[in-house]
Amino acid sequence: MVLIKEFRIVMPISLEEYEIAQSFMVLKMQQENTTSTEGIEVLENRPFENDAFGKGQYTSKVYRLQSKAPSWLKKIAPAQSLVMQEEAWNAYPKCKSVLKCPHFSKFQLTIESVHRADNGCSENVHGLSKEQLAARQVEYIDISFPGKDGWSYLVGRCSADFSKFKSARTGRGPLLKGWQDSCKPVITAYKLMTIDAPYWGFGRQLEQAMLAGERALFLESHRHCFAWIDKWYGMTLQQIYELDQQNDSMLDEQRLVKPTIMVGNEHFDGASLDSEGIYSKV
Repeated sequence: MVLIKEFRIVMPISLEEYEIAQSFMVLKMQQENTTSTEGIEVLENRPFENDAFGKGQYTSKVYRLQSKAPSWLKKIAPAQSLVMQEEAWNAYPKCKSVLKCPHFSKFQLTIESVHRADNGCSENVHGLSKEQLAARQVEYIDISFPGKDGWSYLVGRCSADFSKFKSARTGRGPLLKGWQDSCKPVITAYKLMTIDAPYWGFGRQLEQAMLAGERALFLESHRHCFAWIDKWYGMTLQQIYELDQQNDSMLDEQRLVKPTIMVGNEHFDGASLDSEGIYSKV
């Protein structure tokens, strides 16, 4: 059975600011989670254009985060096989990413993101069918509360106390009870996760592990987005692009191990991508 879950993350920033904040956060978290043996490798980063999304940025990455895998998964899969490959098409305010694991060839996780200048009140931004809506689960993620589960610590827990936090450059904050209903500007990231893990015996465990891991990643990455507002506020997309290029070079220099396994790549509309690869925006 395919699991469908929609996370809604309200943010006290504008639609235009979110594109900068998200890109800055991704770069910084990549730097903090990459070493010579584990971390994120950028395979490709280039513009794309298609009929579904228009123009955007296609990127491809490999994630080697074996030490963060659940202990039960390490028992049934060799460490070198716990490598995730991800490809994404970022045409903000819409994005799509596909995550695969070569060792579990039937597994696939798809994340479709839509960003709107509202406080999470839109009910079907992804245009789901009646059947999909009936199966979909919706969960709101409140960034004002820190994550307390083990996954939050693994992905990089943000320790900011938003009940006391106030941005020096924008004056935004603190985030008190009910802040989503009164904050201006405001944006919601609607993230639709579709998980297919058709494995008898442990497929359900794999689904729940990925669900918990992605939820923690959504929470902590968006908490970082707001906590770092005084660092990214006022930056331009060109400045982000230049930092992105520098970051790719830095990650290449840090890394000693290169990928040895690749999966066949397909465009999300079914067309062949030839040599295209993998990436993800949070």
